[in-house]
Amino acid sequence: MKHLALVSLMALSGCAVGPDFQTPAPPDTERYTRDAPASAAQTFPAIDTATPMWWKRFRSDAVDRLVDEALRQSPTLDQARARLIEARENYNAQAGATAFPSVDATMSATRQQVDLASFGIPNVANPGPFSLFNASVSVSYTFDIFGGNRRALEATMAQVDYERFELEAARLSIAGNVVASAVRRASLREQVSLTRRLADAQAEQLAIVDARHAAGGVSQLDVRSQRTLLAQTRASLPPLETQLAQADHQLAILVGRPPSKAGFDALTLDSFQLPADVPLTLPSTLARERPDIRASEALLHQASANVGVATANLYPQFSLSAGIGSQRTSIQDVVSGLNVWNIGLNITQPLFHGGELRAKKRSAQAAYDAALATYQQTVLQALQQVADTLTALQNDAREMQSREDAAREAQASFDIAHAQYAAGGVSQFSLLDAERQTLQTALDRTRAQADRFADTAALFQSLGGATQAEALAQER
Repeated sequence: MKHLALVSLMALSGCAVGPDFQTPAPPDTERYTRDAPASAAQTFPAIDTATPMWWKRFRSDAVDRLVDEALRQSPTLDQARARLIEARENYNAQAGATAFPSVDATMSATRQQVDLASFGIPNVANPGPFSLFNASVSVSYTFDIFGGNRRALEATMAQVDYERFELEAARLSIAGNVVASAVRRASLREQVSLTRRLADAQAEQLAIVDARHAAGGVSQLDVRSQRTLLAQTRASLPPLETQLAQADHQLAILVGRPPSKAGFDALTLDSFQLPADVPLTLPSTLARERPDIRASEALLHQASANVGVATANLYPQFSLSAGIGSQRTSIQDVVSGLNVWNIGLNITQPLFHGGELRAKKRSAQAAYDAALATYQQTVLQALQQVADTLTALQNDAREMQSREDAAREAQASFDIAHAQYAAGGVSQFSLLDAERQTLQTALDRTRAQADRFADTAALFQSLGGATQAEALAQER
């Protein structure tokens, strides 16, 4: 009686064996790097939640359109959405199967022949073959006394959460990749243009050196050196043009277009504005908001629920079955009345399975430990990504300042050389050499500027933040 009372109490209270999932504690730190982030042109104010639709802070209409197009048409997102729907429907199927009894209707018809001698009735003529018609309805239900079904359902819901966060992560990744590819494309376009101008200037210098050599003013070594310099510059153009085409192709794929329809001439570095403020969330907020961390937490939740399932399998299983039907020799009589019924309670207590059930429980516990370690590693990697991009941005600012100083000095030198050339004070070769230095510093500045834009986008992406599709879904 005591055992029966305990079982009844657990059934009524909805108790489920195994651990109740608890969200792991947030990172025990309030900053990402050892020193507070600082930059000459950017500030990093603290905020409570990640910046939604962060790419709009670059104030580029072309980029905004591309991100919106990618979020609507990317096959990667279509795949993630389909997986989320699949997980939800699996949950719906399992929920219906565990929450309600199974009811099945069966109809059958068989042709039989009875041998009376086999029943101990000899010397009696056997009846002829006859038909037997059966119609029945059966009901079965397994009582979830120890919560095994509830834990299994909990694990399935955790899988739904995982796919939902994976979709959010895919959206965030798509937006980040579009911005990074757009910056790279704009930078490469500018580099190709500057490199062509640089090659033209060097070609003019080579023509001057050839003329001087013909007049005996310079040696063959000077001619060879100038030809080498021009050849090196021209050799750098094909790789840049290849990278530019690849950036176009990558952008096309990201927005759901074939590479043959890549056309992104509106993307220029001048169309981007560097965000002056890059808001930072606390590491504890990062752990609550980054979708890849939330996805890892969902897998940890699933592993915790699986421990409960394995634990519940050690306890008795209670199931109830019942059936009612009609069994007749004439099909017309099947619906005339019910003449067959059954009802039964089944209790199964595992006694000996060769250690299988306890081994499965230990396995589930080990899987949980592994999922916990994976979650912790995911959090640490997220902190590292933010720390790396913060450090990169600080160094980008220093490099950019130096590149701008060099470009400004080179431009001033060119202006002086141009004035001197107009006054007959310097040769055309010296003027072209000053122009070459100006173009080279412009190339270096272009690369540094692109790195700064890309690292700013990487920081926004590493902090998480809702995409446009998510914001619209929340408004609904």
